[in-house]
Amino acid sequence: MKDKEINLESVHHELTQVFHAYEKAFMNNDVEALNGYFWPDARVTRYGIADKQIGFDALVDFRRKTPAPDFTRELHHVRITTFGYEFGTALTEFTRSDTALRGFQSQTWVKLEGVWRIAAAHVSMIDWPN
Repeated sequence: MKDKEINLESVHHELTQVFHAYEKAFMNNDVEALNGYFWPDARVTRYGIADKQIGFDALVDFRRKTPAPDFTRELHHVRITTFGYEFGTALTEFTRSDTALRGFQSQTWVKLEGVWRIAAAHVSMIDWPN
């Protein structure tokens, strides 16, 4: 891959919009939309703060049982990088209104059949100095 194929303007813009739509769905607990952002495959993987889902069925079951967020969330240092036309990563730090911990989120996005999907995701929270 050539450097000029990294962060192609139109691709980067597109994935950035999808990333923010995912965040909106997350905060609204739009379970159907959230499930739609993930690759519907047994190989999709999500590691959460105190949970893990291996495979799409496990992810759907997790979302079905997870209550809506009862906190607000602010994103910091969002970093989206695209490689060519069909692969990208989205990383962000976040703070939540219900804890002093600092959160970190990473997502691996792949465009499959014209639709951006998360193939792998990880969320963690740690003590963070003020």
